[in-house]
Amino acid sequence: MGERLGGWAMNLLSILLPMWVSSSLFPIIDASPQLPGFSISRTRPQSIPLIVAKMEAQSPGAADVRVVHHQDLNKRILVALVVSSTLLGAILLFLLCFWIYRRKTSNLDDEKCRKNSEGSKGVTLNPIISRFNSLRLANFKGSVSTFDYKLLEAATDSFSKNNVLGHGGSGHVYKACFNDKLLAAVKRIDNGGADAEREFENELSWLCKIRHQNVIKLLGHCIHGETRFLVYEMMHNGSLESQLHGPSRGSALTWHLRMKIAVDVARGLEYLHEHRNPPVVHRDLKSSNILLDSDFNAKLSDFGLVVNLGAQNKNIKLSGTLGYVAPEYLLDGKLTDKSDVYAFGVVLLELLTGKKPVEKTGPTHSQSLVSWAIPQLSDRSKLPKIVDPVIKDTMDLKHLYQVAAVAVLCVQSEPSYRPLVTDVLHSLIPLVPVELGGSLRITEPLHPKVRSSTR
Repeated sequence: MGERLGGWAMNLLSILLPMWVSSSLFPIIDASPQLPGFSISRTRPQSIPLIVAKMEAQSPGAADVRVVHHQDLNKRILVALVVSSTLLGAILLFLLCFWIYRRKTSNLDDEKCRKNSEGSKGVTLNPIISRFNSLRLANFKGSVSTFDYKLLEAATDSFSKNNVLGHGGSGHVYKACFNDKLLAAVKRIDNGGADAEREFENELSWLCKIRHQNVIKLLGHCIHGETRFLVYEMMHNGSLESQLHGPSRGSALTWHLRMKIAVDVARGLEYLHEHRNPPVVHRDLKSSNILLDSDFNAKLSDFGLVVNLGAQNKNIKLSGTLGYVAPEYLLDGKLTDKSDVYAFGVVLLELLTGKKPVEKTGPTHSQSLVSWAIPQLSDRSKLPKIVDPVIKDTMDLKHLYQVAAVAVLCVQSEPSYRPLVTDVLHSLIPLVPVELGGSLRITEPLHPKVRSSTR
């Protein structure tokens, strides 16, 4: 509308301005000679023959040039300019008032619709939706949204047990439903003292800085009294732990999907180890902290224990989960990127065998997956027997031997013997089909029992 008004005003000025300029700056010059007792009327010009006849009747004399200013015409143009300018200003003012009126009316209508549609809930969800879409509102050590407690309470049905997605040492994770198309996961951290507060701030700080396809996306946070909340993107297939060790017992995870998950996790670790400056150690990599979206893309989560590698971390407090903690970190407190590689090796063994990192062997005894699997992983005759029954005989044996070799190297007790996560990634990518993000091209039909494939 502004562009149309501006164009109309410019057209008007383009017509009137030349008229005003020509009449004001360039007065009309009447070059006819001034004869005694004779003058040319401005209002009623005489014809040329009559003027010539009168000039011949008079005695010749010195002709002078007279300037005619056309004052009446200038006054008319000035009046026209004033009137048109006033009219233009009035039109613009009218249009501005009309626009303001329409906008206020539209806002009132929106407010009425919002109150009518959400009055039953008593809490408006529109602000939360706009935060999800923009993620550019309030900041807290980064660019993430700050959510109101009442909004989270309404979205989780007052943190109902029916909406619990999982739980950990720091609290429960709930499904939050803001509308039919907008779901999120809300981790509730109840008052856990200084450690819980430190982990909350640490995770919030790191996830504000980290952006990677294989790292969970943080949508926002909330602080309500002594309780802390972190809001993440929804991962529809839950955690790798729930898929492998839950009711389905890994039935949804084919061999190729398991290799894809391993590659996704390795890519996430490679980003932390190789593309962050200084390098970052996750410190709590485990199957419960590997989340799967609707397409089984894996993402790392739970960044509360993440630290930068450096001299300041020599005396860092021992943290982690039994079964995943590297021996040198457990015994000597020595933390390096190879600590994450060890934990990755344990996850790879879980994918391969379907077993938990620590299995109970009796009422008071338990055995680690690493100590149980290592002797059998090195024996090709025993290796196929320890594979998860769900995927048994569904892979190329060469690929099985290669994965077993990578797992054995990752869980070596000596850190220097473990490979870099980049080397691990490059070893696994050729085992994943191109359709799943790897480089494997399947050239032969899949056999019901054995998958024959080549690179």
